[in-house]
Amino acid sequence: MTELELLEFARGPALWVSLGVLAAGSLWRIAGILRLGGKPDLAEPRSTRLIAGALRATFARMLPHPAFRRTITLAAWNGYVYHAGLAVIVFGYLPHIDFVKRLLGLAWPALPEPVVYAFVGLTFVSLFVALIVRLNDPVRRLLSGFDDYFSWFVVVLPLFTGMMTLDQSYATRSAAALPLDPLPVAVHLLSVELLLVWLPFGRLAHAFLVFASRAVTGAALTRKGAAQ
Repeated sequence: MTELELLEFARGPALWVSLGVLAAGSLWRIAGILRLGGKPDLAEPRSTRLIAGALRATFARMLPHPAFRRTITLAAWNGYVYHAGLAVIVFGYLPHIDFVKRLLGLAWPALPEPVVYAFVGLTFVSLFVALIVRLNDPVRRLLSGFDDYFSWFVVVLPLFTGMMTLDQSYATRSAAALPLDPLPVAVHLLSVELLLVWLPFGRLAHAFLVFASRAVTGAALTRKGAAQ
């Protein structure tokens, strides 16, 4: 297979298969959670403002509770750093916006290249700090398994392979144009597709479950009259 054929494979069959697995796996994960059900709450509700409670919990729990902010650890603050960095890289980089435009027809203004590159470096450092903290903490190391380390790997890999494509300037990129060097772009796309395939089945599924779980918890606490 030539480099160009590998790129066409990554842009075509591999992409659609990975998106199909992502969609089917996400639905399977959600269906499995719904099948678990729950015991009926027979207590008299102390509040019926469940939607407000769900929304409050969804957004309020993005930040540490005020009572714990003075004792929050490096590992917790570091989580904010790499999550923010990943968001900037995914949604602020022009080639990624072009990629979404080619698939969905949606587009938005891109951030300047130096800003994105700065966040790439910051995110790399932050992810390696997260790994070092996990390996050096006896409790985290004991609780960690294949899922934790492989999930870390499939997040770092697209960052690493993406850096291999940085020699192509913004001005020469477009959604459908062939890159000057097809191999690095193909490898980067395949690494992203590996991430998409794994996402519904491991801990990375929190990417689409976290807000739903927070909303359910917030609604339940509101019904009980508990402070959030």
